[in-house]
Amino acid sequence: MLFGRRLVAKWLRRSVLLGTFASVVFMSVLAVLTVRSMQPLPNNLSAVTTALTKPQLLDRTGRPLTITYQNNWNAHDTVALHQVPEFLQHAFILAEDKRFYQHKGIDWSARFNALLQNILALEGIRGASTISEQVVRMLHPRPRSVWARWVEGWEARELEQQVDKASILEFYLNQVPYAAQRRGVQQAATYYFDRDLHTLSQKEMLSLAVLVRAPSRFDLYKSTDRINGRLNVLIDRAAESDLVADPSVIKQQALTVRRPPALIDVSHFAQRVYTSHANQNHQIPTTLDTELQQFAEHILSSRLRDLAPRRVNNAGMIVVDHQTDEVLVWAVGNGNQQVQKTAYDTVQVKRQPGSTLKPFVYAMALEKDWTAATLIDDSPLSEGVGQGVHAYRNYSNTYYGPISVREALGNSLNIPAIKTAQYVGVEPLLDRFNQLGMTNLTLRSVDYGNGIALGNAEISLLELTTAYATLARGGEYRPLKTTFLPSSNQSTRVFSNAASSLIGNILSDPDARRREFGRGGTLHLPVQTAVKTGTSTDYRDAWVMGYNHRYVVGVWMGNLDNSPMDEITGSSGPALAMRAMFSELNRRGDTRGLPIARNLQRQTVCIQTGLLDDGQCATRDEWFIRGKLPASQAPIETMLRYRLEHPVDQMLVARDPRIPDDSEALELRLNQQQRVARVQWWVDGRLVATTNETRYLWPLEAGEHRFHARVFTVDDTAAQLTNSVLLTVR
Repeated sequence: MLFGRRLVAKWLRRSVLLGTFASVVFMSVLAVLTVRSMQPLPNNLSAVTTALTKPQLLDRTGRPLTITYQNNWNAHDTVALHQVPEFLQHAFILAEDKRFYQHKGIDWSARFNALLQNILALEGIRGASTISEQVVRMLHPRPRSVWARWVEGWEARELEQQVDKASILEFYLNQVPYAAQRRGVQQAATYYFDRDLHTLSQKEMLSLAVLVRAPSRFDLYKSTDRINGRLNVLIDRAAESDLVADPSVIKQQALTVRRPPALIDVSHFAQRVYTSHANQNHQIPTTLDTELQQFAEHILSSRLRDLAPRRVNNAGMIVVDHQTDEVLVWAVGNGNQQVQKTAYDTVQVKRQPGSTLKPFVYAMALEKDWTAATLIDDSPLSEGVGQGVHAYRNYSNTYYGPISVREALGNSLNIPAIKTAQYVGVEPLLDRFNQLGMTNLTLRSVDYGNGIALGNAEISLLELTTAYATLARGGEYRPLKTTFLPSSNQSTRVFSNAASSLIGNILSDPDARRREFGRGGTLHLPVQTAVKTGTSTDYRDAWVMGYNHRYVVGVWMGNLDNSPMDEITGSSGPALAMRAMFSELNRRGDTRGLPIARNLQRQTVCIQTGLLDDGQCATRDEWFIRGKLPASQAPIETMLRYRLEHPVDQMLVARDPRIPDDSEALELRLNQQQRVARVQWWVDGRLVATTNETRYLWPLEAGEHRFHARVFTVDDTAAQLTNSVLLTVR
């Protein structure tokens, strides 16, 4: 018997030793595995939200332009703990962690009660996670498991050793997940009730505390009934905790969901900002004016509705403060609802600018030897293109003969613009366009030819507006700004102040455009405004650019599928939109005229000659750059007065086999017949004929031939030479 007792005692001692050893080993292994599973925790919870996927954009007044819910954290709608209503704080603590201020990260009592309830219910009905544990779960997401809950508890203990309770609660209230990717109580209050936290009712605050239990299932936009059971339980518990005085009153309160108004669509502008500031985090203050942006979108939508029968589906508008270089409006209009609005950015799409490039061509001529009174011969003009001929024409098919630079630009005449391009040169023009930020003009000058003056290249509304802003600020180029972030952009002088000022004066002169556009109309604004329209071939693009003492407005209309409009021009389409925008801009502030450069002087000139007034002619006043008053003779275009208009240089002529060779002839023709007495026609260095007319039929001869003419006028004894033309006859 004694032996048996000793054996049992020995066995018990061994069992205790083995159990103790096993427990020590188990606890050691558990501790090691727990430590290995734990991840580092931040010492400062506010630093967690700095690494964002996409920053938030603010308008110029600080209002949100974009709200993204793609980030891992809520960094834009956070509130300090002292700004969260105390009732809301107590509601969350009551609902989620009533011993929050007593435990050290793990509430063992709550865990035991939850375990007991789950066993009795034979299902998981309670989690008993403390607020600190939920914060850990946000910081270190793991698959739901018993082991994960174990590790989260110990991480919560460590978190509370590193961070105070107030910081933990503040982080939780700002980052707790809700439906629709919303995070934090402020985003939830806006999403469900469109209100600030301090304006919520007690029932609405309590509902925010309930919604976090199952954000998707309790989503109030699906149904407010689903939350009633849980919400009433929390109301009763709040009454027991003396958080509310009369629970019945709160239960009877309505829970009305109110969707917040949608933000304006600035996706294209936002993309531009994101591209330019890829490394920026948190918030970016932009230059956009929300109210002006909405006004612009309304204008474009209204205009596109009116022009829909004329096959106009797309539009873009940009408004710039050229004194500060700030972009105020970046609007995209789409009249075709079947096409997704965000597909293309009409502000940055490359299109043919039509006549809107002409002011820059004339500005270069004014910087050379021309003046606003210089006469240009507006007569029919043809140029050789390849082995063929291209005949230029004015939009109205009307030709005015000798016409001043002022009227040529004001009336947007094509032939004078081509001749001006000939004068300044295509290569220098392209260099100047590049200085203005038109970086897409990458072809050779021979590929564009003189047609560059009529807009045969492709540029964007943004580039064109930047160029016009350069004219508006007196020839000084500066990149446009979309944000208030520090920038190292440098200014560059592209045109002289005098030439730029003179161009602005011409474009704002209603008399200068009267021949083609009439008096008054949409292009004549109450406040002095320089205006230029443009229309591309086959009415595929309609443009208008305008600037006053402070703002530049650019508008494009057309179709992004490149289909033609129904005879919509810059003056009949986008001009009304520009006019409406300037009306709003002028209403907002002081107005004044365009500045006149100090080195411009006003003189009276003869209309017919461009010479200074001699007292024997019809006159008008004109602005001149100091030191560039008209010479004693006003040269037409400072070029050859008489030219061979036909044939054109490099022309290829094929004989007609049906006509006898000795019966075929080619017309030689001068560009004008004013004051012509006789003409000598020269072929291959030989005088072949003398006529009293400005045309001659030359008998065709096979081979390569060079032509020129000598013109004798009624008041000149010396002949004036024309240009030389090379021709091939086959």
